[in-house]
Amino acid sequence: MHIAITTSSSSSAILRASSRVRFSKPSSLFLSRASFPSLPFRSLSTSSAFRSVSRWSHGVGWKSSLTLRAQIGTVTPVLQQFQRNIVSMASENPFKGIFTTLPRPGGGEFGKFYSLPALNDPRIDKLPYSIRILLESAIRNCDNFQVTKHDVEKIIDWENTSPKQVEIPFKPARVLLQDFTGVPAVVDLACMRDAMNRLGGDSKKINPLVPVDLVIDHSVQVDVARSANAVQANMDLEFQRNNERFAFLKWGSHAFDNMLVVPPGSGIVHQVNLEYLGRVVFNTDGLLYPDSVVGTDSHTTMIDGLGVAGWGVGGIEAEATMLGQPMSMVLPGVVGFKLSGKLQNGVTATDLVLTVTQMLRKHGVVGKFVEFFGEGMRELSLADRATIANMSPEYGATMGFFPVDHVTLQYLKLTGRSDDTVAMIEAYLRANKMFVDYSEPQQEKVYSSHLQLDLSDVEPCISGPKRPHDRVPIKEMKTDWHSCLDNKVGFKGFAVPKEAQDKVISFPFNEQTAELKHGSVVIAAITSCTNTSNPSVMLGAGLVAKKACELGLEVKPWVKTSLAPGSGVVTKYLLQSGLQKYLDQQGFNIVGYGCTTCIGNSGDLHESVASAIADNDIVAAAVLSGNRNFEGRVHPLTRANYLASPPLVVAYALAGTVDIDFEKEPIGTTKDGKSVYFKDVWPSNEEIAEVVQSSVLPDMFKSTYEAITQGNPMWNKLSVPSSSLYSWDPKSTYIHEPPYFKDMTMDPPGPHGVKDAYCLLNFGDSITTDHISPAGSIHKDSPAAKFLLERGVDRKDFNSYGSRRGNDEVMARGTFANIRIVNKLLNGEVGPKTIHIPTGEKLSVFDVATRYKEAGQDTIVLAGAEYGSGSSRDWAAKGPMLQGVKAVIAKSFERIHRSNLVGMGIIPLCFKAGEDADTLGLTGHERYTIDLPSKASDIKPGQDVTVTTDNGKSFTCTVRFDTQVELTYFDHGGILPYVIRNLIKK
Repeated sequence: MHIAITTSSSSSAILRASSRVRFSKPSSLFLSRASFPSLPFRSLSTSSAFRSVSRWSHGVGWKSSLTLRAQIGTVTPVLQQFQRNIVSMASENPFKGIFTTLPRPGGGEFGKFYSLPALNDPRIDKLPYSIRILLESAIRNCDNFQVTKHDVEKIIDWENTSPKQVEIPFKPARVLLQDFTGVPAVVDLACMRDAMNRLGGDSKKINPLVPVDLVIDHSVQVDVARSANAVQANMDLEFQRNNERFAFLKWGSHAFDNMLVVPPGSGIVHQVNLEYLGRVVFNTDGLLYPDSVVGTDSHTTMIDGLGVAGWGVGGIEAEATMLGQPMSMVLPGVVGFKLSGKLQNGVTATDLVLTVTQMLRKHGVVGKFVEFFGEGMRELSLADRATIANMSPEYGATMGFFPVDHVTLQYLKLTGRSDDTVAMIEAYLRANKMFVDYSEPQQEKVYSSHLQLDLSDVEPCISGPKRPHDRVPIKEMKTDWHSCLDNKVGFKGFAVPKEAQDKVISFPFNEQTAELKHGSVVIAAITSCTNTSNPSVMLGAGLVAKKACELGLEVKPWVKTSLAPGSGVVTKYLLQSGLQKYLDQQGFNIVGYGCTTCIGNSGDLHESVASAIADNDIVAAAVLSGNRNFEGRVHPLTRANYLASPPLVVAYALAGTVDIDFEKEPIGTTKDGKSVYFKDVWPSNEEIAEVVQSSVLPDMFKSTYEAITQGNPMWNKLSVPSSSLYSWDPKSTYIHEPPYFKDMTMDPPGPHGVKDAYCLLNFGDSITTDHISPAGSIHKDSPAAKFLLERGVDRKDFNSYGSRRGNDEVMARGTFANIRIVNKLLNGEVGPKTIHIPTGEKLSVFDVATRYKEAGQDTIVLAGAEYGSGSSRDWAAKGPMLQGVKAVIAKSFERIHRSNLVGMGIIPLCFKAGEDADTLGLTGHERYTIDLPSKASDIKPGQDVTVTTDNGKSFTCTVRFDTQVELTYFDHGGILPYVIRNLIKK
């Protein structure tokens, strides 16, 4: 439901009320005729007074406790109509009997809500808090069409229904995008408008019906580091490279209703979501309901730390959500994770999350919610909780949820939410049994399974060298590193011969002699939403730098150091504390406000360093405070990549190597030759707490976010057209009209089987979306590079794959282009090539796929376990579809990627337990036939199908269409064609 209100030039304010109240598009705002058919439409001028109104997540001033009604008294008739629609909704809802008033202390009311206690059902008291949010949404949206009473009953009876994998609809309150995934989403929306036009529909129906927030944070690269001017220099280059993309997004913010774009240089999407965009409870002109969000970035789960239900989905699924489609999901099991005790001195939230990640990976939580509870919750700050929630994708859960309690309320006040807003949030959640008060006796909840961790058992650690869940205690790091050098090539091995393990390479670096050996740190990056949102670890890093400076230690100049805060607030408290100057001295100058190294935007290494690594086959290391360390992601030349807390990043930068025992070996020497050890620079918990208390202030959040949508001069200068349809430039190498809907008709194409398909690629376990659709640099010899060069793009202007996701021609060529990909068809050779089976030729994957497509031959992909793990990347499904892949047969799939495959019309199949390509004797040189019924109605979710090969083999697989809705998408050729046909029929 959304509404935008325009008043005459004499009025004092203009506001838009959507599922939240939001201010945007000061020149013209539009009212949804579909939602409010009786309201007149007028285009009226905007009062200049509006521009002085401060914007906040709930649409009121940071300090204001005024209601929406008090701010827009001149538009009372419109608001009355809006209220009548809400009342009408309630009267049509089968649960209208529990629609009740939430009184305000001292008189009046906060608003009305659907009361779970009013159902008088004892089963609700046992439900996990995360499931209660799904229940409230189902009740509020129940229309016995998209959401039925039977769906509500399934959620209430969660204890019995969740083990049966039942399907439910869910309508999130809002959608969150970042620019890497946001550009293709807006491209798809623009393309869908064109398709609607061609098919005779109303293109304006393609409009977000829920609030959409897009934060531009994935484009900045660390081109310039160790410089006081790095922020501006990197932003200048960011705009040079991405001017066309940014202009396109700015066009989208004007062309589509209900879309807010947060300009570059503002921060990382998840930290902005946590500190600013998160509502916790919506108050839509008197209708109260819990905040919930899906995002096109897998780390959307960070908001779970604030008690907001949120998780990552594929871009195509998010687009359907924007257009009013309910998400179809399997009612998840919930793992109860009990925390007790307290972290020991010197242990950080990063150490905790890496420990939790390893525990949950071992327990197995894919497709489940994890809900944290217990006395230990009192010891965790909101930022600590957000750190744990952020890494849900790494431990495999859909959510890592922390219910709202007093710690949450304190954080809301710290970050500038008004007292009245916080009072409303607390009152609503208490009234609807969604608030945890640890001062009261706790009623036992029912969980699908349980885990427990005593926080005092957590020890300092890092994770790597190639996966986030391969935790290594700091005290065991040196031993583990030497094991990795010895082990055969794999997740924990580099197979370096014994005689080569101790070699030292000397080379000139800026008129001095530099040295590298296996394990030398060449990148040390304080980066990523996971940690830069947490003042304790950020200020802890500053304290390590300060102690090191006072002892005369310096990071070697050939180590590429960088600091990329997740919001401007971090800069404010680092300056307030006086610690930024010490970080600067150690080379950790601020380089920009975005994801940077964590997503592969680490920039080039110095040429001499790069040559020394490449020419001597050095296993160089990166240490970063990120959440992903898959091989080939951070930098092509860092084969070992370790995740660590920000203070540990500084410590390893000082040491210059990961081949060190911090307890026994010095990290450096003072100028007078004395050894300095890790313990000499490591701050105590008390030191950190003291500087946090004195440096992190509410006014910092208020001043940062009051100005966030004002942009910057470069953004504000971007000129964009005012048309509602996009004018595609066929010469553009950034924005290109994709071919998804060009031959689309109103009749669904129906299911497709697979006949005599060739195997395009044969993979082992843990193929990530970074392998399938890399986000980082475009290799000079790749098909994408050839394509760009042919169109006059210089190599220096290639930018990254992530930045070119608005161009399907580049992205199809970049599919399976990761230089570290391992394809069994190549018999041990590493790289983005494959075998054209009919001729035996070894070519790039794109070139082989093109040959098959041109010959009219289907292809499939064979894979092992955890296929598609990593980032929620829709191009990891779009790319294979454009290459002609019809099915993927794997041991198991990552949740979001499987959904994305379905959304693009690719069949996901799982081998039976205990079977895979190797045990079945499949080499990938066979031709495969998958016999599916020709009618969607004859296919059942999760049914078995037979796969046969041309050499006489036959085996059974499970079709991973998990719901009837997914089968409907498959029948239509994908989720977006389904949405278009549906909207036209309406």
